[in-house]
Amino acid sequence: MEETDLFPHPAVVPLREDFVTTLSEGANLALAVNTDKAKSEFILAPMLLELRRSLGDRFGLFSGIELAVDPARGLNGVCDFIITKSSHQFVLSTPLIAIVEAKNDNLRSGLGQCIAAMYAAQLFNQQASTSIDTVFGVVTTGSAWKFLQLHQPVIRIDIREYYIDNAATILGILTHILQAA
Repeated sequence: MEETDLFPHPAVVPLREDFVTTLSEGANLALAVNTDKAKSEFILAPMLLELRRSLGDRFGLFSGIELAVDPARGLNGVCDFIITKSSHQFVLSTPLIAIVEAKNDNLRSGLGQCIAAMYAAQLFNQQASTSIDTVFGVVTTGSAWKFLQLHQPVIRIDIREYYIDNAATILGILTHILQAA
């Protein structure tokens, strides 16, 4: 495990005015309700839909999908969001490139779950003979975002946290992840 600056010069994506309004209203509501579900629905989903809109639907986006790679080893569970390189939406298909997990109040409490899901995604890709070198992860409270990278056996955790008031940078990082896959 390494702690590093994963994105030393993150790109900034220009934001549409109507998206900024929607995200601001959604974030205010989600942070007041303060549940994983509210954060997923009112912050994460709009962010990921905006990412998909900006990249022209060139990737798959799944919400609440079970990833059961090796239940005997505890590598099974429902992921908040899975991003795939394939744009197919009816069936989860490889390669999986990122896992996004929402947590109530503490980023650290979600790191283990996200790392396990990233490892499961790596195994899922390998089992389908479509392995890629790197799988990314995101743990977010809705307001704070932490990025992770699994490159074969090494997990790298970004030393920086990014905040929802800088959605343009978060979308820039997500865009970079998808374009690099």
